[in-house]
Amino acid sequence: MAKQSIFGRISTLIRANVNALIDQAEDPQKMLDQLVRDYTNSIADAESAIAETIGNLRLLERDHQEDVQAAAEWGNKALAASRKADELRKAGNTTDADKFDNLAKIALQRQISEENEAKAIAPTIATQNEVVDKLKDGLNGMKQKLEQLKAKRSELLARAKTAEAQNKVHDAVKSIDVLDPTSELGRFEDKVRRQEALAAGKQELAASTLDAQFNALEDVGELTEVEARLAALKSGQPVQAAIEN
Repeated sequence: MAKQSIFGRISTLIRANVNALIDQAEDPQKMLDQLVRDYTNSIADAESAIAETIGNLRLLERDHQEDVQAAAEWGNKALAASRKADELRKAGNTTDADKFDNLAKIALQRQISEENEAKAIAPTIATQNEVVDKLKDGLNGMKQKLEQLKAKRSELLARAKTAEAQNKVHDAVKSIDVLDPTSELGRFEDKVRRQEALAAGKQELAASTLDAQFNALEDVGELTEVEARLAALKSGQPVQAAIEN
């Protein structure tokens, strides 16, 4: 029953569809972690059970070999006793010859008994060998499944980390988008532009004030010249002469 139970568990685990289990799980990573633990524990149990089964099989094989060897030994003893009986009978010693013939018969009976025991064990050994082979195949299948689970777990974790990194980069880029007028950088640029416009306005205003001052000086010069010419006219001097003087 124990061997059948282990074999049934092995068969169930090998038939398990990892992808289907992942699709049905709410948290695939936790599910895979649990499956890895279950497989690891089941493999340990299976190895222990298979080792015990193999140990029992080797004992049966040893007993069978001992029965075969004992049968051969009793056959040799029967042959030796029979030859001795023939020698004694040829020598005319029928009494001792009969004794050795009886010993030969006893040896033959023991030989038959050992042969029967060997024959009785043989089918059990054959069956046990088949069971052990199936258990070994199942165990190898479980180990392969375990490697698939570990690989799937590593793949899932790598994909999760990649997705997390991509999301972080996306959020970071979005937060500093210079084309976004509502971003901090956009507001700072607008402030700089207003300051530049203010400086340009002050510069233009300063330039226009300076021009006005120079224009005023020119007007003063023109008035002074007019007064000089008028004075020259009143004094009777030519205007040009007045200018030259």
